Amino acid sequence: MHRRVSHDGVEDDVAVEEPLEIRVDGSPLAVTMRTPGHDEELALGFLLGEGLIDTAREATVPEDLAANTVEVAGPLLRDPGTRRFYTSSSCGVCGKGALEEVAVDAPRAAAGPRLERALLAGLPGMLRQPAFELTGGLHATGLFDSAGELLVAREDVGRHNAMDKVVGRALLDGLVPLAGRLLCVSGRLSFELVQKATVAGCPVLVGVGAPSSLAIDLAHDRGMTLGGFARDGEVNVYCGEERVA
Repeated sequence: MHRRVSHDGVEDDVAVEEPLEIRVDGSPLAVTMRTPGHDEELALGFLLGEGLIDTAREATVPEDLAANTVEVAGPLLRDPGTRRFYTSSSCGVCGKGALEEVAVDAPRAAAGPRLERALLAGLPGMLRQPAFELTGGLHATGLFDSAGELLVAREDVGRHNAMDKVVGRALLDGLVPLAGRLLCVSGRLSFELVQKATVAGCPVLVGVGAPSSLAIDLAHDRGMTLGGFARDGEVNVYCGEERVA
Protein backbone atom coordinates (compact mmCIF):
# COMPACT_ATOMS: atom_id res chain seq x y z
CA MET A 1 0.00 0.00 0.00
CA HIS A 2 1.40 3.37 -0.96
CA ARG A 3 0.45 7.04 -1.15
CA ARG A 4 1.35 9.70 -3.69
CA VAL A 5 3.19 12.73 -2.28
CA SER A 6 5.04 15.74 -3.63
CA HIS A 7 8.62 16.77 -2.91
CA ASP A 8 10.95 19.16 -4.66
CA GLY A 9 8.34 19.79 -7.34
CA VAL A 10 7.94 16.12 -8.29
CA GLU A 11 5.46 13.35 -7.45
CA ASP A 12 6.64 10.29 -5.55
CA ASP A 13 5.22 7.15 -3.89
CA VAL A 14 5.74 6.46 -0.19
CA ALA A 15 4.82 3.45 1.92
CA VAL A 16 1.77 3.84 4.16
CA GLU A 17 2.22 3.39 7.91
CA GLU A 18 -0.79 3.27 10.24
CA PRO A 19 -1.55 1.79 13.68
CA LEU A 20 -3.39 -1.53 14.01
CA GLU A 21 -5.14 -2.55 17.21
CA ILE A 22 -5.34 -6.30 17.77
CA ARG A 23 -8.27 -7.34 19.95
CA VAL A 24 -9.03 -10.80 21.35
CA ASP A 25 -12.66 -11.53 22.24
CA GLY A 26 -13.32 -7.80 22.25
CA SER A 27 -10.47 -6.86 24.58
CA PRO A 28 -7.54 -4.76 23.28
CA LEU A 29 -4.27 -6.69 23.42
CA ALA A 30 -1.74 -5.05 21.11
CA VAL A 31 -1.07 -2.06 18.89
CA THR A 32 1.46 -2.27 16.11
CA MET A 33 2.51 0.21 13.44
CA ARG A 34 2.17 -1.48 10.07
CA THR A 35 1.37 -1.11 6.38
CA PRO A 36 -2.39 -1.82 5.97
CA GLY A 37 -3.25 -5.06 4.24
CA HIS A 38 -3.40 -8.71 5.30
CA ASP A 39 -4.23 -7.52 8.82
CA GLU A 40 -5.86 -10.81 9.80
CA GLU A 41 -2.66 -12.66 8.89
CA LEU A 42 -0.61 -10.14 10.83
CA ALA A 43 -2.71 -10.60 13.97
CA LEU A 44 -2.52 -14.41 13.85
CA GLY A 45 1.21 -14.42 13.14
CA PHE A 46 1.83 -12.02 16.00
CA LEU A 47 -0.18 -14.10 18.47
CA LEU A 48 1.57 -17.30 17.39
CA GLY A 49 4.97 -15.67 17.79
CA GLU A 50 4.06 -14.55 21.31
CA GLY A 51 3.03 -18.09 22.26
CA LEU A 52 -0.59 -17.03 22.74
CA ILE A 53 -2.09 -19.35 20.09
CA ASP A 54 -0.91 -22.52 18.36
CA THR A 55 -3.68 -23.04 15.81
CA ALA A 56 -5.55 -20.85 13.33
CA ARG A 57 -8.35 -18.71 14.75
CA GLU A 58 -11.12 -16.67 13.22
CA ALA A 59 -9.75 -13.18 12.58
CA THR A 60 -11.91 -10.40 11.13
CA VAL A 61 -11.98 -6.65 10.64
CA PRO A 62 -15.28 -5.71 12.36
CA GLU A 63 -17.51 -3.31 10.46
CA ASP A 64 -18.65 -1.61 13.67
CA LEU A 65 -15.10 -0.77 14.79
CA ALA A 66 -12.39 1.47 13.39
CA ALA A 67 -10.82 0.33 10.13
CA ASN A 68 -7.47 -0.14 11.84
CA THR A 69 -8.74 -2.87 14.14
CA VAL A 70 -8.70 -6.65 13.83
CA GLU A 71 -10.69 -8.97 16.07
CA VAL A 72 -9.39 -12.47 16.89
CA ALA A 73 -11.44 -15.20 18.52
CA GLY A 74 -10.19 -16.58 21.83
CA PRO A 75 -9.39 -18.18 24.10
CA LEU A 76 -5.65 -17.64 24.33
CA LEU A 77 -3.30 -20.38 25.48
CA ARG A 78 -2.33 -18.31 28.50
CA ASP A 79 -3.59 -15.21 30.19
CA PRO A 80 -1.42 -12.19 29.34
CA GLY A 81 -2.77 -10.55 32.51
CA THR A 82 -2.27 -6.82 32.55
CA ARG A 83 0.47 -6.98 29.94
CA ARG A 84 -0.22 -5.03 26.77
CA PHE A 85 1.95 -4.85 23.68
CA TYR A 86 3.03 -1.83 21.68
CA THR A 87 5.44 -2.32 18.79
CA SER A 88 6.79 0.22 16.37
CA SER A 89 7.46 -0.56 12.72
CA SER A 90 11.20 -0.70 13.43
CA CYS A 91 11.26 -3.13 16.36
CA GLY A 92 9.14 -6.12 17.25
CA VAL A 93 10.15 -6.31 20.91
CA CYS A 94 10.46 -2.64 21.87
CA GLY A 95 9.10 -1.92 25.33
CA LYS A 96 9.57 -5.44 26.69
CA GLY A 97 11.69 -5.08 29.77
CA ALA A 98 13.57 -8.38 30.05
CA LEU A 99 14.99 -11.06 27.80
CA GLU A 100 12.90 -13.69 29.60
CA GLU A 101 9.74 -11.95 28.37
CA VAL A 102 10.66 -12.36 24.71
CA ALA A 103 12.27 -15.80 24.87
CA VAL A 104 9.08 -17.67 23.98
CA ASP A 105 9.51 -21.42 24.37
CA ALA A 106 9.84 -23.24 21.07
CA PRO A 107 10.96 -26.77 20.24
CA ARG A 108 14.27 -27.35 18.48
CA ALA A 109 14.04 -27.35 14.71
CA ALA A 110 13.39 -30.67 13.02
CA ALA A 111 16.20 -32.29 11.05
CA GLY A 112 16.58 -31.41 7.38
CA PRO A 113 16.10 -30.33 4.71
CA ARG A 114 19.46 -30.77 2.97
CA LEU A 115 20.09 -27.72 0.78
CA GLU A 116 22.58 -26.45 -1.76
CA ARG A 117 24.39 -23.31 -0.67
CA ALA A 118 23.55 -21.71 -4.02
CA LEU A 119 19.83 -22.17 -3.30
CA LEU A 120 20.14 -20.29 0.00
CA ALA A 121 22.16 -17.52 -1.63
CA GLY A 122 19.57 -17.15 -4.39
CA LEU A 123 16.46 -16.84 -2.19
CA PRO A 124 16.48 -13.01 -2.02
CA GLY A 125 16.45 -12.86 -5.80
CA MET A 126 13.25 -14.91 -5.85
CA LEU A 127 11.55 -12.78 -3.18
CA ARG A 128 9.01 -10.57 -4.97
CA GLN A 129 8.97 -7.00 -3.64
CA PRO A 130 6.75 -4.90 -5.94
CA ALA A 131 5.87 -2.32 -3.28
CA PHE A 132 9.53 -1.86 -2.35
CA GLU A 133 10.40 -1.30 -5.99
CA LEU A 134 7.77 1.44 -6.08
CA THR A 135 8.51 3.14 -2.76
CA GLY A 136 11.91 1.94 -1.53
CA GLY A 137 10.40 1.85 1.96
CA LEU A 138 9.23 -1.65 2.83
CA HIS A 139 10.65 -4.90 4.15
CA ALA A 140 9.68 -8.30 2.79
CA THR A 141 9.49 -11.89 4.01
CA GLY A 142 9.06 -14.92 1.80
CA LEU A 143 8.21 -18.54 2.59
CA PHE A 144 9.78 -21.12 0.27
CA ASP A 145 9.67 -24.88 -0.05
CA SER A 146 12.88 -26.93 0.05
CA ALA A 147 13.22 -26.69 -3.75
CA GLY A 148 13.24 -22.88 -3.58
CA GLU A 149 9.69 -22.33 -4.84
CA LEU A 150 8.09 -19.21 -3.37
CA LEU A 151 4.90 -20.11 -1.50
CA VAL A 152 3.90 -16.73 -0.06
CA ALA A 153 5.47 -13.27 0.24
CA ARG A 154 4.41 -10.19 2.19
CA GLU A 155 5.73 -6.63 2.48
CA ASP A 156 5.42 -4.14 5.33
CA VAL A 157 7.16 -1.09 6.79
CA GLY A 158 8.02 -3.34 9.76
CA ARG A 159 10.29 -6.34 9.16
CA HIS A 160 8.59 -8.18 12.02
CA ASN A 161 5.16 -7.39 10.55
CA ALA A 162 6.15 -8.86 7.19
CA MET A 163 7.24 -12.02 9.00
CA ASP A 164 4.00 -12.14 11.02
CA LYS A 165 1.90 -11.79 7.87
CA VAL A 166 3.69 -14.71 6.20
CA VAL A 167 3.45 -16.91 9.31
CA GLY A 168 -0.21 -15.97 9.76
CA ARG A 169 -0.96 -16.94 6.16
CA ALA A 170 0.86 -20.24 6.66
CA LEU A 171 -1.14 -20.86 9.84
CA LEU A 172 -4.41 -20.31 7.98
CA ASP A 173 -3.23 -22.65 5.21
CA GLY A 174 -2.37 -25.43 7.69
CA LEU A 175 1.38 -25.25 7.01
CA VAL A 176 2.53 -24.61 10.59
CA PRO A 177 4.86 -26.01 11.86
CA LEU A 178 7.00 -25.01 8.88
CA ALA A 179 9.17 -28.13 8.92
CA GLY A 180 11.10 -28.59 5.69
CA ARG A 181 10.51 -25.00 4.57
CA LEU A 182 12.62 -21.86 4.34
CA LEU A 183 12.07 -18.24 5.36
CA CYS A 184 13.88 -15.34 3.71
CA VAL A 185 13.86 -11.70 4.83
CA SER A 186 14.94 -8.65 2.89
CA GLY A 187 16.98 -7.01 5.65
CA ARG A 188 19.06 -7.78 8.70
CA LEU A 189 18.47 -10.77 10.98
CA SER A 190 17.39 -9.66 14.43
CA PHE A 191 16.52 -11.65 17.53
CA GLU A 192 12.76 -11.25 17.12
CA LEU A 193 12.81 -12.59 13.55
CA VAL A 194 14.69 -15.70 14.63
CA GLN A 195 12.26 -16.13 17.52
CA LYS A 196 9.23 -15.88 15.23
CA ALA A 197 10.77 -18.40 12.83
CA THR A 198 11.56 -20.86 15.60
CA VAL A 199 8.09 -20.63 17.15
CA ALA A 200 6.64 -21.32 13.68
CA GLY A 201 8.86 -24.41 13.43
CA CYS A 202 10.93 -23.24 10.47
CA PRO A 203 14.42 -24.80 10.33
CA VAL A 204 16.05 -22.30 7.93
CA LEU A 205 16.13 -18.50 7.96
CA VAL A 206 18.10 -16.44 5.44
CA GLY A 207 18.53 -12.66 5.27
CA VAL A 208 20.04 -10.14 2.91
CA GLY A 209 21.66 -8.31 5.83
CA ALA A 210 23.72 -9.06 8.89
CA PRO A 211 22.59 -11.10 11.91
CA SER A 212 22.91 -9.83 15.45
CA SER A 213 24.84 -11.79 18.10
CA LEU A 214 21.64 -12.64 19.93
CA ALA A 215 19.99 -13.84 16.71
CA ILE A 216 22.91 -16.22 16.14
CA ASP A 217 22.79 -17.45 19.73
CA LEU A 218 19.06 -18.19 19.55
CA ALA A 219 19.30 -19.90 16.15
CA HIS A 220 22.16 -22.09 17.39
CA ASP A 221 20.27 -22.99 20.56
CA ARG A 222 17.16 -23.98 18.60
CA GLY A 223 19.03 -25.96 15.93
CA MET A 224 18.20 -23.55 13.11
CA THR A 225 20.25 -22.86 9.99
CA LEU A 226 20.88 -19.12 9.85
CA GLY A 227 22.30 -17.47 6.74
CA GLY A 228 23.17 -13.80 6.36
CA PHE A 229 24.54 -11.46 3.67
CA ALA A 230 22.77 -13.53 1.00
CA ARG A 231 23.61 -11.58 -2.13
CA ASP A 232 25.55 -11.87 -5.39
CA GLY A 233 25.47 -15.68 -5.24
CA GLU A 234 27.06 -15.87 -1.80
CA VAL A 235 25.75 -16.45 1.74
CA ASN A 236 27.37 -16.65 5.18
CA VAL A 237 26.07 -19.61 7.21
CA TYR A 238 26.37 -18.79 10.90
CA CYS A 239 24.91 -22.00 12.34
CA GLY A 240 23.14 -25.15 11.21
CA GLU A 241 25.80 -25.94 8.61
CA GLU A 242 24.76 -29.59 8.66
CA ARG A 243 21.81 -28.73 6.36
CA VAL A 244 24.02 -27.05 3.74
CA ALA A 245 25.63 -29.17 1.04
